[in-house]
Amino acid sequence: MIKLVDLHKAFGANKVLQGLDLEVEKGESRVVIGGSGSGKSVILKHIIGLMKPDKGDVFIEGVNITNLDENGLYEVRKKFGMLFQMAALFDSMNIWQNVGFALIRQKNLKLKDVKEIAIEKLRMVGLVGVEDLSPAELSGGMKKRVGLARAIAHEPEILLYDEPTTGLDPITADAINDLIVEMKERLSVTSVAITHDMQSAYKIADRISMLYKGRIIETGPPDEIKNTENPIVKQFITGSAAGPIKVEGVNHERILNRA
Repeated sequence: MIKLVDLHKAFGANKVLQGLDLEVEKGESRVVIGGSGSGKSVILKHIIGLMKPDKGDVFIEGVNITNLDENGLYEVRKKFGMLFQMAALFDSMNIWQNVGFALIRQKNLKLKDVKEIAIEKLRMVGLVGVEDLSPAELSGGMKKRVGLARAIAHEPEILLYDEPTTGLDPITADAINDLIVEMKERLSVTSVAITHDMQSAYKIADRISMLYKGRIIETGPPDEIKNTENPIVKQFITGSAAGPIKVEGVNHERILNRA
C-alpha cells in the first residue's frame, strides 16, 4: 500500500532523512517511533505528498507520487484521512461542519446530507449531541475524537496519525488508542502513526519501526521491539538518558558514572 524507497530530505545543512526505506502492507497498522525532531512528521508529509524528497521515491498503491502534478496529487490524497497532532479544528466552524469539511469540498452533497454523515461519524467515535457546538466548548480528548471523525468522514483507504495521544492524560490517551484499534478493525484501513508514546505504540501497532539518524534501524511486532537487543532502540523504548542516543545539554558522563 505504501512504499518509501531511499528517501532523502534536507533542510539546509540539516539532513533529516538519509536513505530511508519503509514498506506498509495493505490493512496493516504501522507505528513509527523516534525522538523529537528525528523526522517522523517529515515521513508523513512525504507519504501524503505535501513534501517532495530531494532523492528517492514514494509509492502509494504502486503509483510513484513524486512524479505527479497537483491534480494527480489531489486524486491520491482522496485516499487519505489524517488525525493531526492538536486536532487542528477550524474555530470558525461548528463540530459537524469540521467533520464534514472534506465532504463539502470533494463531493456534490447537500449540507443536510453532510450533516447526517458527520453525526454518524461522530457517533462512531463516541460523541453524541455535540454536532452544533463549537470547538472551544470541547475538551482536548473530545477534540481528538472530532479530528478522528473528520479523518474517517469520506471513508479513506489510509489513515495517518500525527502524535495521536500528545497532550492527553493517560486515561484519555488510552481511550484514543482504543478508538484507533477499533477504526482499523471496523473500516479495514491501512494506518500509519508517528509517536514517541510507547504505550500507544504497543497498543495500536501491528509492527513498529524505529527512526534514527534519518533511517529505519529496526522493524518488528510490539513484543519483538519490547525485547530488542539493539541498544539504540532499547534506550528509546525504556526512556533512559544513558545510552548511545545523546540528549543535547545533558552531562552524559555523569549519568554513565551513576549507572
